Amino acid sequence: MNPAPDASHAARQQWIGTLAKARSTELSPHEAALRDTDYQLIRAPEIGMTLVRGRMGGTGAPFNVGEMSVTRCVVRLADGRTGYSYLAGRDKLHAELAALADAHLQGTQQAHWLSQLIEPLARAQAERRAAKEADTAATKVEFFTLVRGEN
Repeated sequence: MNPAPDASHAARQQWIGTLAKARSTELSPHEAALRDTDYQLIRAPEIGMTLVRGRMGGTGAPFNVGEMSVTRCVVRLADGRTGYSYLAGRDKLHAELAALADAHLQGTQQAHWLSQLIEPLARAQAERRAAKEADTAATKVEFFTLVRGEN
């Protein structure tokens, strides 16, 4: 078994997730660089709906929570690399830029795009997550039970 395809697959999953969770304002400074190549829209950015499912306690029987808006896009660069994006919400520009970034990240300039785009986005997302966890932890209430003398 060759471990390299699995590693590259996992890396691609990571950057696609990072791009999907990014804020549109974080991608817009890179718009000119991302568009600085010939490409065609295989699937123009389009908005749709998807069903969201959940499980009680994370392990119970699945149930339908509801629907949410998603935006998807597929682009192909002139050299044949194809980029995909699916993201929550209704932001067509974000979807197109994320798909372009995915396509660029598959090329010879991958290290450049990782250091200039993906790593800063991942750091910003980690900082937001840490701040949210700190805010949530500040509201945590500890409960304890007193044991009665009866058996």
